[in-house]
Amino acid sequence: MLTKTFGSAVQGVNAYTIIIEVVVSAGTGFNVVGLPDNAIKESQQRIEAALKFRGYRMPRTKTVVNMAPADIRKEGAAYDLPIALGILHASQQLNTERLGDYVIMGEMSLDGELRPIKGVLPIAIQARKEGFKGIILPKENAEEAAIVNNLDVLAVGSMQEAIDFLEGRADVKPTVVDTRDLFQHAVNKYTADFADVQGQENIKRALEIAVNYQSR
Repeated sequence: MLTKTFGSAVQGVNAYTIIIEVVVSAGTGFNVVGLPDNAIKESQQRIEAALKFRGYRMPRTKTVVNMAPADIRKEGAAYDLPIALGILHASQQLNTERLGDYVIMGEMSLDGELRPIKGVLPIAIQARKEGFKGIILPKENAEEAAIVNNLDVLAVGSMQEAIDFLEGRADVKPTVVDTRDLFQHAVNKYTADFADVQGQENIKRALEIAVNYQSR
């Protein structure tokens, strides 16, 4: 059975949607292809431990994970969750038709809990651009991703929460951020202040004069 889930690769300030294809067939072995780095190749151990901890099974037949397009380098453990869900669906342990609606990202611990990832803002922007209904990601990343409007940002704490949502057993409310309120509160907050500078009175005075001159 062929299953497709969707992740994202971040390069600089841009994100590129990654199609994660999973096939479980006759034979033995677990292979990940499509320019994965070592962190992705090691995902088998994390995923297998998490599946067993949550009461699922790792297929003992041949499992092939293809990450397309193959010419884009994929890095990091953030693909754990979409690969795990793809394996569950391909082995008929996950019953859902909603996998194609969402970009899914998240690093998994050995008990299936999710750890935060990097680069969620460009990932969310690209997901909205390509017409995905939403994005499923760790709770710690939800507020940053929710800055992007017209996209359901679904925060989950574990692989099991994602499964329960996809199978319709749990209702995960989209995270909503009032961007106007957020930026208005942050506009007058600075990481540095003259009050933190000891001495240097002549330099501070020169800067004050320069600012006043520019504001005229």
